[in-house]
Amino acid sequence: MKNLPILLKISAILWVIWGLVHILAGVMTMKGVITNDISSSIIGIADAADPATLQINYPKAAGAVIGQHGFNLFWIGIVTFISAFFIWKGNRNAVFLAAITGGLADLGYFLFMDLGGYVKFVPGTVMTIVSSLAIILSFYAYFKARNPNLTE
Repeated sequence: MKNLPILLKISAILWVIWGLVHILAGVMTMKGVITNDISSSIIGIADAADPATLQINYPKAAGAVIGQHGFNLFWIGIVTFISAFFIWKGNRNAVFLAAITGGLADLGYFLFMDLGGYVKFVPGTVMTIVSSLAIILSFYAYFKARNPNLTE
């Protein structure tokens, strides 16, 4: 099918955007922990919650958990960002690597943050839609491809 390379390129662009947003979110989350302002990290994550209820002195262990979360956002963003360039070229393994890392990260986000009502639609829920669309487009191309090289 001639439109498969276009679908992969759109998917790659979506993963670049998703990856960059998550790299930034990871850096911002870790910054709050490093500067001992854990409240700002939590307020940044749960942006639909009343900030006054989140502005407390968190134990250092809670800061460590939030720091780990920020680190995970960062590396997941890096993996999907790098995968995007390989998806652009039609690499089948990159399609699944991005889907597993970004998709499972967003599944957890959707289950606990979106359904919990703790986040605003923009940017959080929009990023879940972006990753879902990237997965759907690349999987469609993967399963419709007749050749090992997805771009043909």
